[in-house]
Amino acid sequence: MAKVELIMPKMGESVAEATIISWHKEVGETIEMDETIVEIATDKVDSEVPSSLEGKLVEKLFDVDAVVKVGEPFAIIETDADESDVPTAAVQEEVAPKVEEVAQKVEEQIEQVTESIQKIENTGDRFYSPLVRSIASEEGISVEELDTISGSGKDGRVTKNDLLIHLENRTSGQQQPAPSTKPVTNTPPPSPAPKVTTPPKVSVSGDSEIIEMDRMRKLIADHMVMSKQTSPHVTSFVEADVTTVVNWRNRIKGEFKQREGQNITFTPIFIEAVAKAIKDFPMINVSVDGTNIVVRKDINIGMAAALPSGNLIVPVVKGADQMNLMGITKTVNDLANRARNNQLKPDEIQGGTFTLTNVGSFGNVMGTPIINQPQVAILAVGAIKKKPAVIETPQGDLIGIRHMMFLSLSYDHRVVDGALGGSFLRKVADYLEQFDDKTSI
Repeated sequence: MAKVELIMPKMGESVAEATIISWHKEVGETIEMDETIVEIATDKVDSEVPSSLEGKLVEKLFDVDAVVKVGEPFAIIETDADESDVPTAAVQEEVAPKVEEVAQKVEEQIEQVTESIQKIENTGDRFYSPLVRSIASEEGISVEELDTISGSGKDGRVTKNDLLIHLENRTSGQQQPAPSTKPVTNTPPPSPAPKVTTPPKVSVSGDSEIIEMDRMRKLIADHMVMSKQTSPHVTSFVEADVTTVVNWRNRIKGEFKQREGQNITFTPIFIEAVAKAIKDFPMINVSVDGTNIVVRKDINIGMAAALPSGNLIVPVVKGADQMNLMGITKTVNDLANRARNNQLKPDEIQGGTFTLTNVGSFGNVMGTPIINQPQVAILAVGAIKKKPAVIETPQGDLIGIRHMMFLSLSYDHRVVDGALGGSFLRKVADYLEQFDDKTSI
């Protein structure tokens, strides 16, 4: 018998920790090789962690909602395997990220912040988060004064917003501050803190229902607000004639479905056109780092996908320019299916350099999407509609029924000017309009 620690595995670059959502096994239960033992959530995606060997769960090192660092043991199992067959911590580290350096930097930053503030300890029955205690210490708010603040958080906890509103009221004279516990010194008084503007409280009547955002919706909300605050958004539009694409797909989709057992959608065709256009205009495939422009050599195209929960996730087709249409199609179908079933791996939603979103799938003709940071551009494709259009022929202009679609490109005007954004968008439309109807797949 040997007892082995199970290590929290690597979950992709930039992912340093995970929150335990639920345990799939209880202490004393048998675990098979590769059987799911725990479900976790990161700031990127929810996923399941399988066991790296067979045995019996003898100890859970963390409870539900606990945060576990990558590379840290989270459970202990007992196995009948020979000592030589039991993976050591060093071996398990090969599949876990090297987070010591990151963790050390974080700890150093925490120590610096901790040393720079006067702590307020939790006393009595009321809990105050470290952030609330830090702000209170900086502003000279005593524990007694904290106890008088009405909390809007869970179980009446005081949140950051509650404290900021309290400080604003103190400044405006609506409430007298409690005596400060800071020592008096001869140093010049600090400059007044900027006034904090908080959103007005929403009035709730008996006809309203309050629904708390789930974890993913909160992350999406924060990401969208951050993107708008970071990038000055500009959106350009073109209309493309995709009649050839529609007719080609209608002609081959039945045979493809029978042969491959899956559907062929327009999304792979859109991704192929985007990848070609990026090669023509590589400065659209960049990100911004301060005053530096980082040019991405890989063309990794994220495709925004709606989940059954109503939330959004963006799996990434990596190396899209290196695939043929069949490869892109199979990758798109696989990612979309596993996204709907919450089976994506963290690596599969990271590393995107450009994003495509299909607003046409909801019947919308066009949209103005928000850039997926740290990228600098995102393309929205609208619904394909039959329209009368002018057709230019050697014999003259004709009016015909064509399949038309709007494309809209939102881009970061810090680094993408109208000439680049407009030219790139027109090039994507050109590739769609020039699609070869003899293409085999």
